[in-house]
Order: sequence, then C-alpha cells, then structure tokens
Amino acid sequence: MGEADLVKSRRALLLIDFINPLDFPEAGALAAPALEAARASRRLAQAARTQRIPVIYANDNFGRWQSDFPTMVKRLGQGRDLSASIVRLLRPRRGDLTVLKPMHSAFFGTPLDIILDHTGARSVVLAGLATDICIQLTAADAFLRGLKVHVPEDCTAAESPQKKAIALAYMRDILKCDTRPWRSLRWHRA
Repeated sequence: MGEADLVKSRRALLLIDFINPLDFPEAGALAAPALEAARASRRLAQAARTQRIPVIYANDNFGRWQSDFPTMVKRLGQGRDLSASIVRLLRPRRGDLTVLKPMHSAFFGTPLDIILDHTGARSVVLAGLATDICIQLTAADAFLRGLKVHVPEDCTAAESPQKKAIALAYMRDILKCDTRPWRSLRWHRA
C-alpha cells in the first residue's frame, strides 16, 4: 500500500491486541469478556469501513522479534479455541493497517504517530484488550498527543468487571475519553 492508497480521515479505529493466543495465566478470566468485546468490535469495524475510516490493528508481538502480523492471524485463526474465534470475527480486511507493538501502548515504539499523521486523524476510537492495561496506556498516549479519544465500553475487555470499571472511570475522568458504547459515535449515526 502506497501513500496514495492510504485512506484519509479525521478519525481512526484502533483494534488493540484482539489477535491474541490468550495463553497467559489470567487469560481464563479475560476469555469470555474478550469474545463479547470482539463481537461488538466487529460491528464497529464494519461501520468504520463503511464510513471510510481507517482500521488499524495494533498488536503485541508476544516477544517474537521476527514475527509478522499476517502470519500471526493465519496461525491463530486455524485453531479451535477462543482466540481462533476472535480472529475469525476480526480478521483484517484489504486496506486495513497493522502495527506490531513491543510494549503496552500502541504508540510506544511503533509508527502509529506517523500513520495517524498521514491519514489526517485527529480522533481515535480504541477497542480491544485489556481495558486496564493496553487500552488505558494507549488512551493516555493519545491524550498526551492532543487526540480526541473514544473508548467504547462495549468494545473492550478486562480480567474482571471491577478492573474494567476502574479503567473506564480513569479514562473518562482524567483522560477525557468518551466511554459510551460504540453506537453513540456521531459518524455511526451519519
């Protein structure tokens, strides 16, 4: 994809860490809420694509420094477990962008700033895993960059309802994020 093919929009959707093997100790607590968030995020991504809003996957590389995103999608999507179900729900489409992130924030050590600058995005919608870690840290970095941030509560998941509620309250109160469900987005109603 060249510069001329890049979708221009004042908004961008970031799907964070949905492409995930869910093989860490706390994954059992995250699994069911992650599937529920993936279902809502699928509808959100479809709406974004309809409005020509860039969909950007920001994903951990899980310490595999020679990994690539398409290989992760293919490998995880072939299974029969919950992570495969999520991959099948949120499989990237032609024109979607991807960044592999080495740490929790989608901004840290990635070209995300450059991508958002080239698309013209001034606001971001964050969906994914986990509300209280990667979503919250990405929201903080977006806030510090002067971006408007929407974190739809129905499109994120955490290991417990309490962790999710605390993170959403922090993002709403301190980072000035809109945390209403994704259907509240103005462009969705347009």
